[in-house]
Amino acid sequence: MFDKLKQMYDLKRKADALKKELESEVIDVEVGDVKVRVNGAQKIQKIEFPPAVDPNKLKDAINKALDEAQKVAAKRMQGMMGGLGGLQDMLKG
Repeated sequence: MFDKLKQMYDLKRKADALKKELESEVIDVEVGDVKVRVNGAQKIQKIEFPPAVDPNKLKDAINKALDEAQKVAAKRMQGMMGGLGGLQDMLKG
């Protein structure tokens, strides 16, 4: 029982570290004259656009930036998949 609790604590610690790492990752995307900056946790940090920007261009730039952030997060989470498999085993047993 103690081993399972320790494994869960270790997994939580790794997840917290991953979250911090993703928050510090910066992704910059440009679509035409629209610039969007997001972090790896998919939070918008900055948006720059001229006053007469087409709303569709703004939407496209934001979506592209969030897609890139998702790719970064997925790549980082691959390293944790072994830990998540261990969590599943703990919950079963």
